[in-house]
Amino acid sequence: MFQRDPRAGAFLGGDRVSGQDIRDQNVTAALSIANIVKSSLGPLGLDKMLVDNIGEVTISNDGATILSLLSVEHPAGKVFIDLAQKQDKEVGDGTTSVVIIAAELLRRANELVKAKIHPTTIITGYRLACKEAVRFMQDNLSVKVDALGRDALVNAAKTSMSSKILANDDDLFAPMAVDAMLSVRSINPRGDIKYPVKAVNVLKAHGKSARESLFIQGYALNCTVASQAMKKRISNAKIACLDINLQKARMQLGIQILVEDPEQLEEIRKREAEITLERIRKILAAGANVVLTTKGIDDLCLKEFVEAGAMAVRRCRKEDLRRIAKATGGTLVSSLANLEGEETYESSYLGTADDGTKVVNSASIILRGANDYMLDEMERALHDSLSVIKRTLESGSVVPGGGAVESALSVYLENFATTLGSREQLAIAEFATALLTIPKQLAVNAAKDSTELVAKLRSYHNAAQNAPAGDPKKVLLRYGLDLLKGDVRDNVSAGVLEPTLSKVKSLKSAYEAAISLLRIDDAIQCAPEPKPETDAHGH
Repeated sequence: MFQRDPRAGAFLGGDRVSGQDIRDQNVTAALSIANIVKSSLGPLGLDKMLVDNIGEVTISNDGATILSLLSVEHPAGKVFIDLAQKQDKEVGDGTTSVVIIAAELLRRANELVKAKIHPTTIITGYRLACKEAVRFMQDNLSVKVDALGRDALVNAAKTSMSSKILANDDDLFAPMAVDAMLSVRSINPRGDIKYPVKAVNVLKAHGKSARESLFIQGYALNCTVASQAMKKRISNAKIACLDINLQKARMQLGIQILVEDPEQLEEIRKREAEITLERIRKILAAGANVVLTTKGIDDLCLKEFVEAGAMAVRRCRKEDLRRIAKATGGTLVSSLANLEGEETYESSYLGTADDGTKVVNSASIILRGANDYMLDEMERALHDSLSVIKRTLESGSVVPGGGAVESALSVYLENFATTLGSREQLAIAEFATALLTIPKQLAVNAAKDSTELVAKLRSYHNAAQNAPAGDPKKVLLRYGLDLLKGDVRDNVSAGVLEPTLSKVKSLKSAYEAAISLLRIDDAIQCAPEPKPETDAHGH
């Protein structure tokens, strides 16, 4: 038993890292992950190209996408990847910044621990700082969306797109995303107004340019009608969503039939064809004039549909059909059998649609682009902006972007720290400085002098916070970076906005991730059990 620490008692097998060593390791892991996504932050951030073990290429600027494709061994690194994914799920945007802030908080906490300040004190200080920051943000920095109108939504969408591939075409995509989100508004049974991102169907099609992407009211499918002879337009549609194979019913394998008379063979074949045709007639008799199925439809059966003047689409995605069934009030049927063992299809299963869906509104966006990589990246960017619009609509308030919030909070927390007479003061001051990494990194990525810009920004925010109420200097609270000119400007009037909820969530998540790693002071890794070498040949 070779253990390094005599207090450990009988500790068998495996590695034990404790005290400062494990903290340093965690900080190194966190920083190395933050450094990967650091340069992709902001409107002038750069993209990352990730190649997996089979050679699939992903080119992305989205923090969560980049991190989810990394294979990370270190447990502290995994915490950060989960953090980015949680932010992506809850808010949809701001995944890069949340990782950068969390890593910075952890690094600074580690410096304080080295200066003989107990981790518990730091955690208390951080918690206080986080609480104060959220309060200050909601009271002083946020602007109600009603005051800014629809433009606020478009601008929030543009801000979200600014760092992605859609940045150059945001004048087309931002209003498109806002229209799509507004058209899927629904009220749930509790009376809350919800904007489900999933109700917006995003389709990708090769060819043409990004500017020729379309927005369609209603639900679009990436399929074609099964036969050219069918109608292309059907008004007052009655839609049957099926998960049934409409091909000729074949005998299962392994069934043996002894036939005395060769004519009976012909009878069997006829009956095989009849079974499916009967099913189709039942569906058409229920009044269906649009039939969507996830499986195939063969030529024999197509004839029935063409003669009935119905439209049939085969090989649809099941996911799409579920959504369509929900949107039109229909039911996705996977078997025609009823409880009596008869095969029936009732008209109550049909969904109805006439110029758009009735029950739940839906919208589709068709993206065009040169190649798959571009389309994938466009879809990710669009998903982020749709999520941002959803959050803005549901929370109803926005904050200025471009490093404005972080600088304001940094100045506020530094002043707040000096009012405390306890040792948490140091932790709060460090929290304040950690927030500045965001404006600094934004400036660095834009190839500007970060020190000068951040200093200027802080002096503006300091003036704004010291000004009495009603002073014209209060407007300076809204100042953030203008990265194209390398200057500071009022970001609310410039239209750089982010949902308040996004900032609040990212601060809280970053703080939680940082303290969960800061609490660790010992890591014990069990050694894998040695496997006895078995010799299959018995040599």
